[in-house]
Amino acid sequence: MSGLNLDDFATLIERPDSGVRRDAEERRERLGPPSGALGRLDELAEWLAAAQGAVPVKPIERPRMLVFAGDHGVAALEVSGGPKGGARELVRAALDGESAGAILARRFGAGLRVVDMAVDCDPGELPADVTRYRVRRGSGRIDIEDALTAEETERAFRAGMAVADEEADSGTDLVVLGDLSVGGTTAAGTLIGALCGTDASVVTGRGGFGIDDLAWMRKCAAIRDALRRARPVLGDQLELLAAVGGADLTAMTGFLLQSAVRRTPVILDGVVSAACALVAQRVAFRAPDWWLAGQASGDPAQAKALDRMALNPLLDHGVTVGEGTGSLLALPLVQAAAALAAELPERS
Repeated sequence: MSGLNLDDFATLIERPDSGVRRDAEERRERLGPPSGALGRLDELAEWLAAAQGAVPVKPIERPRMLVFAGDHGVAALEVSGGPKGGARELVRAALDGESAGAILARRFGAGLRVVDMAVDCDPGELPADVTRYRVRRGSGRIDIEDALTAEETERAFRAGMAVADEEADSGTDLVVLGDLSVGGTTAAGTLIGALCGTDASVVTGRGGFGIDDLAWMRKCAAIRDALRRARPVLGDQLELLAAVGGADLTAMTGFLLQSAVRRTPVILDGVVSAACALVAQRVAFRAPDWWLAGQASGDPAQAKALDRMALNPLLDHGVTVGEGTGSLLALPLVQAAAALAAELPERS
């Protein structure tokens, strides 16, 4: 389909250092609180030490909240709690520091970066650094047409890879990943349903802002029709993203894979990031070792994807708002795990 060879990721991505993880486990046995007393914080610290390749683990000093933004044509079917073309308002609120995600990012000391991939507005309405990688205005209506052309898919995927390289090169030591989209959960449900081989009803959730029963039925029908278009291209992940993904989801998939190449740990948010992670796992089976599931949002498709990747959510608060909010709530837990592992004194 393109000049991209996704098979390279399976070779380039290695697991976090297992030897370092064993060293971290041995050091933990020498710390004050007895083993098991800190619960999952011990597991998090050992995972982070392996990702960093360092014992004791280093504190998280430069976390980044990263959100990919885009509109989806399927929102025209009134399958979302937000209006068609409403991603611009979501992006504007985040940039103005007024969204839930932006407020938490500010509180937790995570720098916020918004990457517009397919927001349906004039690019001049948003800052140039936000629209720099934009592929198109809105992605196609996936129940009847492809989300992207082949060329747009490659551009979006490479944009995600470039963002991962930029973050790694700038010293970002942990990424909190999210999305700003309208219609994105419908595309995510389709990807997960296709990759897990399930019916539309099994992966149709209520979306970020909640929808009534009639909207849920419209969403289920849209996913059903999109699944018919997705199944013939399951063997090629780029073709799958072109058919039923979208520019923002495609970029997020490229970002996740390249972040694993660059050994940058990532906290996933809701169903959209889970869908992209599931696509990325199909490309490189070791990639999920670099990710944490920040939260269980209550979306059935997210639960299915996380189960398939054997990722156990850190939190279960049912946060559906998106914007990286759920994954941000998990950030203090990871920071606490790192601090305790680094600073608790060893027993004499």
